[in-house]
Amino acid sequence: MTEKDQSLNVLGGDLTSCSTDPMTGFFRDGACNTCAEDQGSHTVCALMTAEFLAYSKYVGNDLSTPRPEFGFAGLKPGDQWCLCAARFLQAHDEGCAPKVQLEATHLRALDIVPLKVLKEHATA
Repeated sequence: MTEKDQSLNVLGGDLTSCSTDPMTGFFRDGACNTCAEDQGSHTVCALMTAEFLAYSKYVGNDLSTPRPEFGFAGLKPGDQWCLCAARFLQAHDEGCAPKVQLEATHLRALDIVPLKVLKEHATA
């Protein structure tokens, strides 16, 4: 069985839940936990926007279309989701990054995204 990395957030505290409706996370446990097998680093807890969902679809990762064969209902604006850290950084660079829940964003996101950038997009 895959061992999870320690559940810490980018602020150094305990990782909080990102979303259980829809159920998110590499482990589908509602949190942005990660491990060595998580090649995409699904560590950034992001609040979906129409702009980001359109951007993600445009660059080849359609998160809005339901995929029932994978038990995926599709995301809509307002949903929270554990995004790949590199995709978040790419969206930031393109000016369309979604808001981020820092307490629910895994510490390992900092391997890819600077804390300063995450804080720029933090929810209140």
